[in-house]
Amino acid sequence: MKILFADDHALFREGMRYVLRQLSDDVEILEAANFQDALKLAELHPELELALLDLHMPGSDGPKSVSYFHQRYPHIPVVVVSGEEASSNMEKVMNYGASGFVSKSSTAQTMLDALNLVLSGGVYVPPEILRYHALDTGHPDKRSMHTNSYGLTPRQMEVLQHLCTGMSNKEIASHIHLAEGTVKIHVAAVYQTLKVSSRLEAVRVAEHLGLVGASNG
Repeated sequence: MKILFADDHALFREGMRYVLRQLSDDVEILEAANFQDALKLAELHPELELALLDLHMPGSDGPKSVSYFHQRYPHIPVVVVSGEEASSNMEKVMNYGASGFVSKSSTAQTMLDALNLVLSGGVYVPPEILRYHALDTGHPDKRSMHTNSYGLTPRQMEVLQHLCTGMSNKEIASHIHLAEGTVKIHVAAVYQTLKVSSRLEAVRVAEHLGLVGASNG
C-alpha cells in the first residue's frame, strides 16, 4: 500500500509515519513538504492508494489545491489533514472532491478510523460538519426537533430515498439542487446515523426499518 503524505511540518510528518504504519504491514509512505512535490510524486506513482494533503503548505492555494489535485488524479482518494477547522473550509474541500477531512487535533484512533473508511471506499466527514448541516439552516441546536425517530433529518431522508433508487452523489446533487460535496456530507451523516459503511448496507437497513418504500415517498 502506497500513501502520499504532504505537509511542511517535519515533526508532524514524523508523528504521522507512526500512525500510518498501523494501517498495513506493507504500507509505503511517500512524503512531500510542499504542494508541487506532492503533484510530482502523484505523477510518478499512479498506483497511490491515498493522498493526505495539508491545506496551508508552501505552494498550496488552500481548498482550490484539493480541487486541482482531484481533477489531475481523480483515481487517488484525497484526505485533507489540517489544523484549519472552519466548517466553511471543510465544506469547500468536500465540494472540491476530497474523500475526507481530518483535523490535526484528532486522536490517532480517529485518524486511523477515518483513513480506513476512505480506503474502503467511504467518505469521512468530521462531526462538526455533520452537526452544521443537520438542518441545512446553520442552526444545529434545533436538530433534535427536526429528526425522525431514527435520528434522520428531512434532508437526510430525502438523500437516503434517492440513494436507495441507485442514484450517484452527482445525480442526487443535480436532482435536489445541492453541491455534490454537500450531498456527500449528508450521505456520510446517513451512514453514521444508521451505523453502516456502504450504500448496500444503507439500502438494506433502510428497507429493514421501513424508511424506504411507497409509504415514505
